Amino acid sequence: MYKIFLIIQLLSQLVVNYDIKNVEASIIPGKPINLFSTRSDFLRQECGLRNANGIEFQNNIEGEAEYGEFPWIVAILKINITLDFITDIYQCGGTLISAKIVLTAAHCVNKLDVKSLKIRAGEWDTQSTDEPFPYSEYYASSIIIHEAFNSANLQNDIALLKLKDNVRFAQHINTICLPAQGHDYDGKRCFVSGWGKDVFGKVGVYQTILKKIEIPTVNFIECQDILRKKRMGKRFILDSSFMCAGGEQEIDACTGDGGSPLMCPFDNSTNHYYQVGIVAWGIKCGDKGVPGVYVNVAKFSSWIFKFIQE
Repeated sequence: MYKIFLIIQLLSQLVVNYDIKNVEASIIPGKPINLFSTRSDFLRQECGLRNANGIEFQNNIEGEAEYGEFPWIVAILKINITLDFITDIYQCGGTLISAKIVLTAAHCVNKLDVKSLKIRAGEWDTQSTDEPFPYSEYYASSIIIHEAFNSANLQNDIALLKLKDNVRFAQHINTICLPAQGHDYDGKRCFVSGWGKDVFGKVGVYQTILKKIEIPTVNFIECQDILRKKRMGKRFILDSSFMCAGGEQEIDACTGDGGSPLMCPFDNSTNHYYQVGIVAWGIKCGDKGVPGVYVNVAKFSSWIFKFIQE
């Protein structure tokens, strides 16, 4: 039986959004923040644990994630009702950071009616139900947009979805760790994962199976200089709420990946991950030497933690 999982078709633009495209004292710099709000049914003892070899089977296809490899990734869906027909329309990606909170990009959910939103956890192949474990869906109870979000230039492009019910964790459903406030991730090789297009423009195809790409983070000043030279102009100033990653030929997040995570390994482990970025915007996708722009999650860790504590 096939799932109803429609993709919003988006206009191709030169500069695109990828979906179109006080706690500091308690945080040790560089130490992951684990934001579980309940452990009553939690099967693991830690956040950010990647299942690098998949769960139950191995996919072994270049560019595709293993089943359950990134168990914190969720699809954010908009419920569309037409007469007696109900469809789930894919809005963007997101991540579980606690049993009741999803982290995503503000431009994904800004101005949407919370009553129309739900998240799907444990998803992998959107066109099949033959996976080892079923996905789970949860309705949103509130949308928290960062108070300084600017929809014109996507500054402070971060949002939280609070869920009506606690997510039930399982082998394929877990949370990701957050970085300490202000932590720097220059020079890392990190993963991006989502269901967005494989390439830019009309020829690009949305992915049915969760994709996975590995890209390097890029120094902030270097990224700003590149963007100025490519399309943005010499007076362009990259806002401090952003970070950059990518720049390798045909390896990039793209249209439809908005809200999806940029994930970097711990310094002392290759199998545990922080979410350091959120897919925000870029100039086309996958052009050599042109990095993509991500929300710098480490700039907002304290802001996020404030709502976890409520």
